[in-house]
Parts: sequence; C-alpha cells; structure tokens
Amino acid sequence: MADRLPTLRQLTFLLALADHGAFSRAARAAHVTQPTLSAGIKELETILGAILVERSAQGAALTPAGEAAVSRARIVLTEAEDLVHMARAAGEPLSGLFRLGVIPTIAPFLLPRALPSLRVQYPKLELFLREDLTHRLVEALKDRRLDAALIALPYETVSIETAALIDDEFLFACPPDHPLVRVNPLNPDMLADESLLLLEDGHCLRDHALAVCSASKPAAQNGQSDFAATSLHTLVQMVKSGLGATLLPRLAVDAGLADRLDLSIRSFDPPVVGREIGVAWRKGGARSREAMMLADSLRRVLCS
Repeated sequence: MADRLPTLRQLTFLLALADHGAFSRAARAAHVTQPTLSAGIKELETILGAILVERSAQGAALTPAGEAAVSRARIVLTEAEDLVHMARAAGEPLSGLFRLGVIPTIAPFLLPRALPSLRVQYPKLELFLREDLTHRLVEALKDRRLDAALIALPYETVSIETAALIDDEFLFACPPDHPLVRVNPLNPDMLADESLLLLEDGHCLRDHALAVCSASKPAAQNGQSDFAATSLHTLVQMVKSGLGATLLPRLAVDAGLADRLDLSIRSFDPPVVGREIGVAWRKGGARSREAMMLADSLRRVLCS
C-alpha cells in the first residue's frame, strides 16, 4: 500500500503546474526537464486513479479532480515543511528560512531598525519578507504561506495568536499655518470639524485613525478631495501641499517620515495610543515558539 502513495516530488510537480499553467514553465520552476515533470504527473494520476490535468496545445488546465488534489497537496507539502522546521528549531531556533509578513505602515519604519539586530542575534536566520495589507497577511498565516506577521493590534480572528510589542502613539500633522498649531492642549475632540486626510480603504491605520477621532470626517466627505493615499509617504506629501491634516503613527515620525517637509507635528494631551504593534502567528503551528522568540527580540529593539 505504501508504494502506491504519492511522493512529495510528484505533489511539487502538480503545484508547479497549477501555479504556472504550462508544462514548460512548470518544469523551469521545478528545476527539472519537461519530460520529467510530465512523467511525474502522469504517474501521480495513475496512483490516484484520476485525470488531474487536461492537456492541449494551448497549455494545461486542471480538472475538478486536479483542483481538489492541488488543495490537498498544498496542505501535505506545508505539513512536510513544518516537520522540517520543527525538527530544526528543536536544535537551533530561528535558523533557516522564516517567512515574515509586514503591513506597509510598519515595514519601512521598523525593519531598518530591527533587522541588523536580528542578523547579529540569529546569524543563520534567512528572512523572507512579504509586505501586504493585514487581512491578506492573516490569510497567508492561516494558509501556512507565512510563519509570522508584524501587524497592528487589536486584530481578533480565529486560529491566530498575537503578542504585543509596543504602543504606537498618534500624532497630529498639519501645515505650519494651521489654526490648531497654536492650540494648547490639543485633544482629539478638536478634530470634530477637521477634514482629515487618510489612507485608502483596506489599511488598518485608516480604521484606527477614525476610531480615535470618530467625529472627524475624511476630506472626501467635506468636498475638498476624493483622493485617498496609498502610503504614509504619499499622505505626508498631501499634507505638505496644503490639502488637509492627518494623524501619523509615532513609529513612522521617529523614523524620519516627515523630516525636512516643513510640517507641524504635535502630540495630543494626554497622549493618544492609536494602535499596538505586534507579532501574529498560527495557533499551534510548528513555528509558534520561534514567532514568540522573534517577538521578544523585536520588543527589546523597540524599547532600547
């Protein structure tokens, strides 16, 4: 019976074909010849007793049985990778490939500060970094395509655990001639009639900003602009151009986001915590312990 089970190599060939849509491209991705890949998939079809691929001059298309096999193959191969990682981590944690996701409002401001320290502490660690929005990073964690992710908390979802690193304070950013520059103390209630420039939908920082100033309205609703920024760098340029004011995370400001832009940046009194920065990982995953170790290392860097 055991000699009739698919091999990991055959499953890898199937995934390559599913991802690339043609035998030639799949073979290059799998670093084998096209006849080798084709023979491997043919043998897999024989073992499973089902046609997985429809072959034509235009390429290759998965059958319904092939689609189902691909879904299961991804799970099997990820479990095999987890087995390897778990065994290696038992002897030397945070070594080898570690797939880390980071949201765009954290990546350019935290990683340059943290990566040198991680390289010194874990010289055998090979970080694969993926920058994306929170919901897509969380889905990648659940699908086992990432080992951990740096996201903004709180973020409640099933099967994901998190560890907080630091509180990230919100700062008010505006042109130097803005009326609120001279108001003391500054509190969020004063933004009730303010046209805030925000990131586009999908960025959790937008939601956190609106939660802090729930009475405020985005600039588009006040008829000034229908443009939402795709990044914090674009956002501060909009403020510099006099299109409105915004809220910025202190992490980004301390990293130099608004340097040399002639903006007024003010703290609220009392300070307003806009979000927590934290590490998320798959609950019960093979790399949970390493994700917690990573969180500890990053916390030390950020608090130093």
